[in-house]
Amino acid sequence: MLHVRSIWNGAISFGLVSIPIKLVNATESHSISFRQVHLDDGGRIRYRKFCEAEDREVTTEEIGKAYEDADGTLIPITDEDLAQLPIPTARTIEIVAFVPADRIDPLQMDTAYYLSANGVPAAKPYTLLREALKRSQKVAIAKFALRGRERLGMLRVVDDVIAMHGLLWPDEIRAPQDVAPDTSVTVRDKELDLADALMDTLGEVDLADLHDDYREALEELIAAKASGVEAPAAPTGEKTGGKVLDLMAALEKSVRAAKESRGEGEETGEAAEVTRLPARTAARKSARTAPKEVGGKKSTAKKTAAKKTTAKKATTATTAKKPASKTTAHAATKKTGAKKTAAAKKTSPRKRTSA
Repeated sequence: MLHVRSIWNGAISFGLVSIPIKLVNATESHSISFRQVHLDDGGRIRYRKFCEAEDREVTTEEIGKAYEDADGTLIPITDEDLAQLPIPTARTIEIVAFVPADRIDPLQMDTAYYLSANGVPAAKPYTLLREALKRSQKVAIAKFALRGRERLGMLRVVDDVIAMHGLLWPDEIRAPQDVAPDTSVTVRDKELDLADALMDTLGEVDLADLHDDYREALEELIAAKASGVEAPAAPTGEKTGGKVLDLMAALEKSVRAAKESRGEGEETGEAAEVTRLPARTAARKSARTAPKEVGGKKSTAKKTAAKKTTAKKATTATTAKKPASKTTAHAATKKTGAKKTAAAKKTSPRKRTSA
């Protein structure tokens, strides 16, 4: 750990025990950064620092700190002023309590650091605190000062190293009011069962297997432009998102897709049961089983069928209820000997042909 550049040197105050430590960053960013350029000629855009009083550019060595009061007055604050603040955490990580880890709300988690023992004499008390944290299965709550402000921290053990997570102060956490849906929604047991099935099907994941797809695609784009070749095309596929019209169908489809991605669908022969929402089911069932009513709405298919059979209806009350086929109409005409209808005349050439 000593080869990593420390960002802060101090000590851990553990009661009357003092543990000299170095603070190093536990995380690093792999994000790709961009420069601002002039679109016309590609020139770099740079910011220059000017003094308003003298109207000239100044160097970093000439720049200090000041607090702007409510009336606009600037109150100078020097590094010496900050170093002499009467607080015990100026160069000390002061442990104030030990609590169970589940007492810490993840919303409070901030930057993570590693604490490295600073020198050989620090090895024994460092190891003592580390083993005490392990055996107690608790985390230490501490206060420390860094970059001009006092902060809250949580110490825990990671492998054989003591790590510290910066914590936001409780009053820095916003209340979640007015964030939840403001409409009343009822979730049925069937929907919860499908959600549980989807969670079980997706299973767990090793976080080490996850990677930044966006950064990889961005690196490929930059490499292609630098080589003067065509940039990779965006993948084409089924668009996701949008308005969910049938929550049950969406959940069932998700379960099927998760099983297929894991190769479980073909092996087990299982298929999720497609169930429609109750309102749709009742509406469709009613449309299929409801008796015909005079003046009621009919489907387009029924209207088309009615138009086709109107010309074929016979004058009797029986045939008015149900349109007769060509064979039935021909048989009825032959039995009664009634005058031939227009439909019977049309079928006479066919009778001569069949004879």
